[in-house]
Amino acid sequence: MKNLKMNSTLLGVVLLLVISSTGCAQQENFKQRAAKLGLEFVADIPLSGGTTRFDYQSIDKNKRRLYIAHLGADMVTVYNIDSQKVVKNIAGVSSAHGIIAVPEQNKVYVSATGENKIYAIDEQTLNVVSKIPVGDYPDGIAYDPGTKRVFVSDEFGKTVAVVDAVKNKLITKIKIGGEVGNTHYDPVNGFIYSADQTNNQLVAIDPQKMKIVSRYDLPGCEGAHGFYINTQTNEAFVTGEENAAYVVFDLTKKEIVASGKVGKGPDVLAFDLQAQRLYVSSESGTVSVFHMGKDKITKVSESFFANRAHSVSVDPKTHQVFFPLQDVDGQPILRIMKPKNK
Repeated sequence: MKNLKMNSTLLGVVLLLVISSTGCAQQENFKQRAAKLGLEFVADIPLSGGTTRFDYQSIDKNKRRLYIAHLGADMVTVYNIDSQKVVKNIAGVSSAHGIIAVPEQNKVYVSATGENKIYAIDEQTLNVVSKIPVGDYPDGIAYDPGTKRVFVSDEFGKTVAVVDAVKNKLITKIKIGGEVGNTHYDPVNGFIYSADQTNNQLVAIDPQKMKIVSRYDLPGCEGAHGFYINTQTNEAFVTGEENAAYVVFDLTKKEIVASGKVGKGPDVLAFDLQAQRLYVSSESGTVSVFHMGKDKITKVSESFFANRAHSVSVDPKTHQVFFPLQDVDGQPILRIMKPKNK
């Protein structure tokens, strides 16, 4: 009996050492992966909503808030960047998907895919103040300050829905032709751009006339979905979710000026304008980092970062990089990183 107790104690000690060494190894591996991306760890912030899928993020740089769409939890998480605290979890946003903070309207717009509506959230009260039907599977969202209109990618409806941001009412739907990926506003020429992921095109929309003015083919970019516009170079960096490729389209020259590969299943892109650093996150957990120079676009690094690290955002003030991760040891977290030497 005594020997059995001693053996049990010894076994417990061995298991504890194994678990401890495994945890240390995993932490060391993460540090190595992060180092490959030129990033270092800042903090892990515990989140609510269970180990379910996150989606897009948006930063209000004036209020110093990060808004995170927690799709699987039907929730929008409001995080204060400076205090490093969760301000509120806004529940009941059915399959929160795309999201954009519009400070001049004092609102946050969220595409609630579960109801095929856009929710307007008041930034003061953090309460939902309006729900606007927009089509079939709303996704990306853009805002045009000139017309005070919100443009919504209606992915399966193959349109871009136009919403009056003052009255919170649907104005019209613009037929795109194929399934619509992300949508962005370009302050350089004042157009709204949407990715036609069926026909692999970048579509330019006049927000005043609410009509398509141009279509640009993107050969080599299959399933064009996520993209970002660099306003300093007037170039659109577009990713193909079907072939893990990217193309860079010069909006002045109207031609592709660069192309290459990213992680499998590219999804959300985030751009640090001051540092000219672009982060491309993917469903496979791989993150690709690019330097967007005026004359040359360089892939700085690429590495597996974390499971399902497909959503990313960047704070323009601190250059901190935010990755909401749905399952880290059974807990959803917001993993905050920063560039080394920052």
